[in-house]
Amino acid sequence: MTTPTGLPDALQQLRDHVAAAPLGLATTGRDAAARTARSVVDQVDDYLLPRLRDLDAPLLTVVGGSTGAGKSTLVNSVLRAQVTTPGVLRPTTRSPVLVCSPVDQAAFSGDRVLPGLARTTGEGDTTSGIKLVATDALPPGLALIDAPDVDSVVEANRELAGQLLGAADLWVFVTTAARYADAVPWDLLRTAQERGTALAVVLDRVPPEAVGEVAEDLAGMLQRAGLSSARLFVIEERALVDGYLPEDQVGPLREWLHALAADQEQRAAVVRQTLAGALESLGDRVAVVVAGVHEQATAAEALHTAADAAYARARAAIDEGVGNGSLLRGEVLARWQEFVGTGDWMRSLQGQVGRLRDRVAAAFTGRPNPAADLQGALESGVELLLRAEADRAAEKTVTDWRSLPGGIALLAGRETELDGVSPAFTGAAADEVRGWQGFVLELVRKEGAGKRNQARLMSWGVNGAGAALMIAVFASTAGLSGAEFGIAAGTTAVGQRLLEAVFGDAAVRELAARARGDLDARAERLLRLEQARFDELLADVAPQPGAAAELRAAVAALAAARGAAA
Repeated sequence: MTTPTGLPDALQQLRDHVAAAPLGLATTGRDAAARTARSVVDQVDDYLLPRLRDLDAPLLTVVGGSTGAGKSTLVNSVLRAQVTTPGVLRPTTRSPVLVCSPVDQAAFSGDRVLPGLARTTGEGDTTSGIKLVATDALPPGLALIDAPDVDSVVEANRELAGQLLGAADLWVFVTTAARYADAVPWDLLRTAQERGTALAVVLDRVPPEAVGEVAEDLAGMLQRAGLSSARLFVIEERALVDGYLPEDQVGPLREWLHALAADQEQRAAVVRQTLAGALESLGDRVAVVVAGVHEQATAAEALHTAADAAYARARAAIDEGVGNGSLLRGEVLARWQEFVGTGDWMRSLQGQVGRLRDRVAAAFTGRPNPAADLQGALESGVELLLRAEADRAAEKTVTDWRSLPGGIALLAGRETELDGVSPAFTGAAADEVRGWQGFVLELVRKEGAGKRNQARLMSWGVNGAGAALMIAVFASTAGLSGAEFGIAAGTTAVGQRLLEAVFGDAAVRELAARARGDLDARAERLLRLEQARFDELLADVAPQPGAAAELRAAVAALAAARGAAA
């Protein structure tokens, strides 16, 4: 047989896409998709690529089955040699044994098949890799693997058994009269049917008086399962002879296997059947992985949307808190009153500008500086607003993630770390608010640089005008009530008139808008940095756009390569 041109390359590309399938979120279907992806990658590595690259290699037959079904005894009896040790204790943890003719030893010594499993050739049982045994008891062209139990209580044994069965050209499945209807064996037999794998079934330990009845029942089950082409061998419950099954019981299986080894056409037919079936099965199996990737993308989008919504609400709350006047209460309101001194400022507006100079002079004579006190109160108020909303957004994101697919595992014990602001937030918020205040003062300084405004600004001071401009940003009284409303309304009106007296009405509006825009940008930057903690967690596991489409395209490319080779 010759290797179809382009088919190995297309298969390799599909394998690589499946191996890289993003399945990092603990969604409902993730485990099934991951198992399927792993089985596809294993079979491509262990069987499909090696077989495509060497279609004439010896036939690899895996002897698998249930716990205690007698696989090792069967292999020894077929060979009439003690090449593998029957398990006395269950579960056994020894490595599988690969038996071949000395002529074929080189074909199995390297990594052509089962490249992930090391080879050992020492005496006795081993606990890792594959034990390679060369014996003249097996003819060239055929190799047998005694596999671990498919229903072992040890998960590693079950996984290895499944991997070995996926690497086989031919399955010899061993079960017993007592257990042939068990669920686990039939799960494996259905897998054989789905993959089109060449199959023989050995029904072991059948009471002589029940051979006809039991064999007929099992044959009917195989037919109903679409496995009527499977060869069925029946071995009666008899005493062992020198540790081997009676010759008349094991002889038919040995003759059939030897005939396969001797007939190149028969071997090629088995290879073609299993190879074609395995390749054909990839589409449906990769579809499970694609569905898993879609589920991952949906879950990731829901998690991202939850975080985005929580921080969008925080931005809206900060925007409302800045604009509704709620910052003009408590300490800020008291400091504003101290700074403005409403009656004095009103008289100043009527021409008594000397008092303005008196207030500015206070900063140079050691007397209290109301402008600095007001700026400090504003700084604290804005920082508290930013922190409160950032805290609330983080807590809301954690709460929502805990209720969404994949969220709990993604948080992975980080709830305490993530349900409030980051450790760096307090310092970053203080820096941003101080930076905003500096920006406002610089606005005032630049706007007052003109000759027309300079005298008025000097009489008031940059800090004083800057404080008034900051108050103008928060000038709404919508968030206040009662006495606060009356005080704030009067004092903010005074501040607005003072600013207009220095800069003019249009300039004050522009300055306030620029100051507000800068504060909004700083709040946005802070919240983006906080949300980034959640975004980064998602970025590590969320599928990239087009991941599912790439898998489907790889399946289509493989189908096209198979069609071209047909």
